[in-house]
Amino acid sequence: MDTLECIRTRRSVRKYKEKPVPWELIANILDSGRLAPCAGNIQNWKFILVREEETRKKVADACLQQRWMEKAPVHIVIVAEPEKAQRFYGTRGERLYTIQNCAAVVENMLLAAHAQGLGACWVGAFDEDALRRTFNLPKDA
Repeated sequence: MDTLECIRTRRSVRKYKEKPVPWELIANILDSGRLAPCAGNIQNWKFILVREEETRKKVADACLQQRWMEKAPVHIVIVAEPEKAQRFYGTRGERLYTIQNCAAVVENMLLAAHAQGLGACWVGAFDEDALRRTFNLPKDA
């Protein structure tokens, strides 16, 4: 699939097959996220890969009880590290560039999933504190 076709045909998918996703495809998606553009190439993000059913349920709860998410065999949680952007760019880096950087990561991942024949959906509605508790993340993440 060429790039423009991938962009034109990608859709948000909220119904999933009960099939495991091969590691090679997951690795391609993660690598595509890693290659996203970002301010100063600081790559101020980390990825948490979630495959366990119980943890996927906790993520769905933290995402404002979006139960459809539980059926996805894999969740990729993108953890922003705003303090890294703040060191280089001040408040603008912390509050704006961090969000832009992570948004670019998500779009790369969505396109990579679609190009490999996988359905995916960007979930931007979530309770940050609930996700922090679920993954024992620091307060500034």
